[in-house]
Amino acid sequence: MKLTHLSLFSGIGGLDLAAEWAGFETVGQCEWADYPTKVLEKHWPDVPRWRDIKTLTGGDFYKRTGLHTVDVISGGFPCQPHSLAGKRAGKKDERHLWPEYIRVVREIRPRAVVAENVPGLLYTIHGAVCSDLEKAGYKVWTLCVPAYAVGAHHERYRVAVIAIYQGESGLQAYTSTDPARVLRKTREYIGVWNWDNLPGAYWAVHKPPVFGMAHGIPGGVDGRVKFKSQMTALGNAVVPQQFYPIFKALKDVVEHETLCTKF
Repeated sequence: MKLTHLSLFSGIGGLDLAAEWAGFETVGQCEWADYPTKVLEKHWPDVPRWRDIKTLTGGDFYKRTGLHTVDVISGGFPCQPHSLAGKRAGKKDERHLWPEYIRVVREIRPRAVVAENVPGLLYTIHGAVCSDLEKAGYKVWTLCVPAYAVGAHHERYRVAVIAIYQGESGLQAYTSTDPARVLRKTREYIGVWNWDNLPGAYWAVHKPPVFGMAHGIPGGVDGRVKFKSQMTALGNAVVPQQFYPIFKALKDVVEHETLCTKF
């Protein structure tokens, strides 16, 4: 069975690579920036591509791919409105593009969704992201995984909001203890994690002795104009190994058409 994947806000294809490692075929990509688009064109030359997510509709997707839907939609929508390094303006930021992401999900109705972003998302619109997916008929899980959990020599925490289509809308919560339906059982404590101390003192002990390696880029390189396009692309990318287990688990769900609790 051919398992299909549509990539939104593709960047240089980190999530696409993780999806293909797990057995999904990328059948469409959407990326507006020039340099990442060149990377995508090199490695996925035959894949239909959109430059502006506002032009990616269910009808146009079918016209260009011959597919009405896909098994998985993934993508890291712009992190600037949510990053701890910025103002965290959330919905007030002009780069807030989650509404376009969920619009595509509603129009194409994939079997599963993997939305990626920075940890700051948990303090801006995470609740709205979960609610939007639930109202669209999805059951939602949230994870936050550091790159060093998969052997990388830098922290690089990334949030993954994972959703599986259930066919019914509604908010998840423990109704007996949370009548206001504010908390979801899959994210009850995630918003109060202390990122600098998880897990334990691991990072303090294992952080590599190279200045500027918190996100994998040595000091003296990331600030050079010569490498600006490359560094921006890397800064917006994900470590594919962080998301491979998620796609692998989703592959099992899709193939066997059963729900699982691997997350």
